[in-house]
Amino acid sequence: MGCLISHLAAKFAFFPPSPPTYQIKKREDGNPIAVYSSSSIPLAGGLDDDDDDGGGGGGGCSLDVLLLDTKRGNKIVAFYLKNPYARLTLLYSHGNAADLGQLFDLFVQLKANLRVNLMGYDYSGYGASTGKPSELNTYADIEAVYECLETEYGVSQEDLILYGQSVGSGPTLHLAARLPRLRGVVLHSAILSGLRVVCHVKCTLCFDIYKNVNKIRKVKCPTLVIHGTEDDVVNWLHGNGLWKMAKDPYEPLWIKGGGHCNLELYPDYIRHLCRFIYEMETITTKTRLTKIKSTLRVPKKSTPDTGSCRCIKTGLPDCLKCPKPRCPNCPECCKPSCCFLNWKCGCCWSMKLPKCPDVKLPKCPDVKLPKCPACLRCGCLTCSCKCVNCSCW
Repeated sequence: MGCLISHLAAKFAFFPPSPPTYQIKKREDGNPIAVYSSSSIPLAGGLDDDDDDGGGGGGGCSLDVLLLDTKRGNKIVAFYLKNPYARLTLLYSHGNAADLGQLFDLFVQLKANLRVNLMGYDYSGYGASTGKPSELNTYADIEAVYECLETEYGVSQEDLILYGQSVGSGPTLHLAARLPRLRGVVLHSAILSGLRVVCHVKCTLCFDIYKNVNKIRKVKCPTLVIHGTEDDVVNWLHGNGLWKMAKDPYEPLWIKGGGHCNLELYPDYIRHLCRFIYEMETITTKTRLTKIKSTLRVPKKSTPDTGSCRCIKTGLPDCLKCPKPRCPNCPECCKPSCCFLNWKCGCCWSMKLPKCPDVKLPKCPDVKLPKCPACLRCGCLTCSCKCVNCSCW
């Protein structure tokens, strides 16, 4: 029953554009190129892959069209847009009713305004990607894209920001929970879980999909949540819930009057996103380690038990004139057992006779040891105080 409901939930979760808005064709050199389905015009406007942006952040487009194999046997399409002035890379996971052809113009604007390299991809069954859309396939898809960024472009997780819009928050948090040194995460109109979108349930059921409510707690990097207050597809409470459960929540952006698919049109969207990217660029490793250490609970150091050292005559605290022997190699040297007698101040210093050869007895000039052989018969200086057969006192 659970598998059937999960299958039905997946059907309601994915709406790939049909027909796709773009196609993949081969160039004369054998490299793939993306063209619009309606006009056969290249998405990149005919620019070559090695063209760069030309000004400070750029208006042109350097586009790599990639065909990636996933571990579930599908071949997915990915677009890599390079910004020569970028310090970070943004991995964008789109919503459930769009493909790369529809998002390409947005990618160009984000790349230029945020000054980042941008990698976008189509899920299995979307656009020119093979296979069928499903939760597990989207997880395999984003893992394949991340592996490509690592191997082909040399992008480490420390220089990567994951961006998930709507259903894209599922694969985004799936990967973010596995990357402890990730630079940051952006959740745009994100969901708590698939079932919570259609039903107001408080518990997580086994057949639910995209259980972000569980995975958000495993994300260790700064997390920015963006949500419209008038979202009639995914209620604002989803974004608010994710923000409250994040380990390192960044200042959220609640766009007043914003819906589910129009947040990019509000000036606050790009302004707040730019500020987040800038702070992620300037954050240092030292700052991140300090923030992590502040969240850790350091156990309090327990003070060693030095015993109760008291004067045998007056009961006053131990004599401070006599140095205590300390052996760094033997922790058993300083446990209380016996005492030395200080003749001048009339008090004793209670401690165990050290057995370690590295420890020397205190050389306090105020301490006199008994010379009577009867007193030292047992080897314990405490017993010397009880000797009545000699005049050594």
